[in-house]
Amino acid sequence: MTADPWGVTSGYNDASDHWHATSSATRHALLKAMGVDPAAPPHPLEAAFQIVYQNESTDLNGPGVVRLEDGGTIVIDRRLPPDVPLGYHEFDRKGSSRPTQLVVAPRQCLPPPDRAWGWAAQLYALRSRQSWGFGDLADLERLADWSSQQGARCLLINPLCAAAPVATQQASPYSPTSRRFRNPLYLRIERMAGAPEMVADLGLLVSSGRALNNNARIDRPEVFRLKQRACELLWERFQGDPRFDAFSRQQGTSLEQFALYCALAEQHGCDWRSWPAQYRRPELALARIDIDGLRRRVAYHQWLQWQLDLQLAAASKPLAIIHDLPIGFDAGGADAWAWQDTLAGGVSVGAPPDLYNAAGQDWGLPPLVPHKLRASGYVPWIETVRASLRHAGGLRMDHVMGLFRLFWIAHDDSPQQGAYVEYRADEMLAILALESHRAGAFVVGEDLGTVEPGTRSALASTGVLSCRVLWFENDPPEQYPHLALVSASTHDLPTIAGAWTSSDYRAQQQIGLDPSAEGAAHLRAQLAETARVRDNAPVVEVIDRTYAALAKAPSAIVTAML
Repeated sequence: MTADPWGVTSGYNDASDHWHATSSATRHALLKAMGVDPAAPPHPLEAAFQIVYQNESTDLNGPGVVRLEDGGTIVIDRRLPPDVPLGYHEFDRKGSSRPTQLVVAPRQCLPPPDRAWGWAAQLYALRSRQSWGFGDLADLERLADWSSQQGARCLLINPLCAAAPVATQQASPYSPTSRRFRNPLYLRIERMAGAPEMVADLGLLVSSGRALNNNARIDRPEVFRLKQRACELLWERFQGDPRFDAFSRQQGTSLEQFALYCALAEQHGCDWRSWPAQYRRPELALARIDIDGLRRRVAYHQWLQWQLDLQLAAASKPLAIIHDLPIGFDAGGADAWAWQDTLAGGVSVGAPPDLYNAAGQDWGLPPLVPHKLRASGYVPWIETVRASLRHAGGLRMDHVMGLFRLFWIAHDDSPQQGAYVEYRADEMLAILALESHRAGAFVVGEDLGTVEPGTRSALASTGVLSCRVLWFENDPPEQYPHLALVSASTHDLPTIAGAWTSSDYRAQQQIGLDPSAEGAAHLRAQLAETARVRDNAPVVEVIDRTYAALAKAPSAIVTAML
């Protein structure tokens, strides 16, 4: 496989090792999506960007001055000394018209705990009697505290990423409006600033919210309505707090921009592409905050993020919370609005057909253009990783192969007609390692599906844990590698019960999908072999014996689905 100067590859081998060549029509469509003229000679933008590894002397082709992140300077003749601190610096080379961004990074991410276990939970489903029909951060804190007492050392949860602030929220946490900020639905209202003094005012909302626990299904619009009303009541009484001011300063323009998106989405809908022209670019909209009387509402959404940050910090104290980073974000959402100049238009990312999904997958998420991302100094990547690691003990990266290549699909095409586009994985991994050390957190890469040769070895050499999911393994758990997170399944694959009873396969058929009968049979056979059970064994026995088998893995972390 080869790639052109823009990263579009010549083809790929699928999960069955069959070659699929990239057609000229597909290549033309992808280049157009990047803003590149397919007929013009290739001249990718060369970014002034360089990775330097910690404790290694590097030739910078000097002389020049290195301006350190902390404000200090180092004058060099040619080579950068090995003792330059970790961080984001700049190199002003003599005679150059622009500085080079210099990232000094460790070779590896922070190591994981050794032989640890923990739960994998979907927080929205983790409801208690105090929940408002929706699992929240106080529920997470309670589970983390109890789990720690049982010997657990980590807890893997779904993405807590923000959805657009409208009642008809996107339910999937893997299609957020922003990967940098959190969803206020996870707030425990009774623990918010001012709530203890407003018990009487909040009484009816509290009882109505807790009554939602009687419903088997989550009523997201009603949860949103009740919590929004409660938050607004608390905000009306809020008299200010120096900690809120400090948080807002620390988060800076990124938070202000996100909060402005929320305020505008409430007025004009959640897709920025349909907004009035004066709001479609963040810099134009920011200039109108006071003109349009939005300052108070913007502050409200900043305050919500501060409250989320406080509650998440408390929930993270008992053990290592492993956050989940989605592969992308909504094309009409806050992150896309902020980084619209770096995104490809008219395409989305997904996955080619494989044994478990014969039609392939289109996730509807816009990709970042490789050369534009690099030219930005990887700001979208740095901000996303840093935000995801805040109060985290670990980070699970969904579809970690996206650091190396992403499967792009033109909007008028099917996944069968897509093609892979390559990224600078070495640079993105170096930034990931740097942020991992700064946050004191390890990293897990979800490396399932069609994986390019060399990807797993590159991840392992960077200290990123592999995902070992029972469904995809041919070896017994005793032979799994140490640098791995082990599980029976994942959030988007059948549970043990669903696979053993075939109820998951039947449910997919009932909603019009085309599940693979061969794949479903393989899952059941895998369970029978791993758990060593007879064909008619009850589900409870299969679950118990499966986890007993997985517990024998020598891997760093084993999780059980809650």
